[in-house]
Amino acid sequence: MTTPTRRRLALAGLLALTAAAMAPAHAQGTYPQRPIRFIVPFPAGGGTDNLTRLVGTKLTEAHGWAIVVENKPGAGGNLALDQVAKAPADGLTLVMAQTDNVVLNPLLYSKLTYNPDKDLRAVALVAAGPAVLVVNADSPYKSLDDIVQAAKKDPGRLSFATPGTGTISHLISEAWQKSSNVKFTHVPFRGMAQAMPDLLGGRIDMYMGSVPTLLSHIQSGKVRAIGVTTASRSKLLPDVPTYTESGIKGVELASVWGVMAPAGTSDAIVKQLNEAINKVVNAPDTARKIADSGAELITGTPQDMARLYASDRARLAPIVKSSGTTLD
Repeated sequence: MTTPTRRRLALAGLLALTAAAMAPAHAQGTYPQRPIRFIVPFPAGGGTDNLTRLVGTKLTEAHGWAIVVENKPGAGGNLALDQVAKAPADGLTLVMAQTDNVVLNPLLYSKLTYNPDKDLRAVALVAAGPAVLVVNADSPYKSLDDIVQAAKKDPGRLSFATPGTGTISHLISEAWQKSSNVKFTHVPFRGMAQAMPDLLGGRIDMYMGSVPTLLSHIQSGKVRAIGVTTASRSKLLPDVPTYTESGIKGVELASVWGVMAPAGTSDAIVKQLNEAINKVVNAPDTARKIADSGAELITGTPQDMARLYASDRARLAPIVKSSGTTLD
């Protein structure tokens, strides 16, 4: 074999080795190779659906990614989270999780078909929102203290409606009753749309739901907001006091929305998704839309998200236990 031939073979081998070494990086850089399925655990038109579609649209605009939003409601979000937990861990199936399903469902169901701590992986925080207590605009109750005093005089008479048993609104009502030593009658609905006619008709005394869900009814004057559950007042409801301001402790709770993926999703893909989501939600236009909906923009690392959900579950576990609430 001549010297030039040896040199050509050596060069070809070197190029082949270089290409092989670079192949994983190149493959990673082409993510996502196919459309991303972004699963919503609730029906279309609600707060979680709107937030998912906003984030998906902004990711498409910023990166050209094809994103298909799918609604898979049912079983308090369990159907959607189970589907994502069992999906291939290639970063092409995501879910917009929230406190009700990731934090509360493991406390409320004795058996789940998935384990949110082992089968799902935190990707990125997106938003948080307080619950707000509303009454009919004609209600005699104008403050949280008015309700507490009425409940002490006649335990169990006042009806406290929520979007359903085991929701964050329901557990907040349990925490409030314990903190103030009062008793309400819980009336679960399947959502605000079903509860509003009864609230406006005077058949229920109060309703607790998310600010994004109730904001338009508050602004129209149909209902009166008298308390929010976060540590500070809502920017969209600056005149509505917090429970803490009203002297009611242990009710500083909010719903937190965040993107999750199957547990085996690679660090590289999770990092890429986290950076992309943080960037688009922090953009002024997206941040404004999130704020206008009544939610609060929050971002952070996947580790921040996992720690926040773990902390919320630790806070809510004794409330669930003392209430005796189960969903089996």
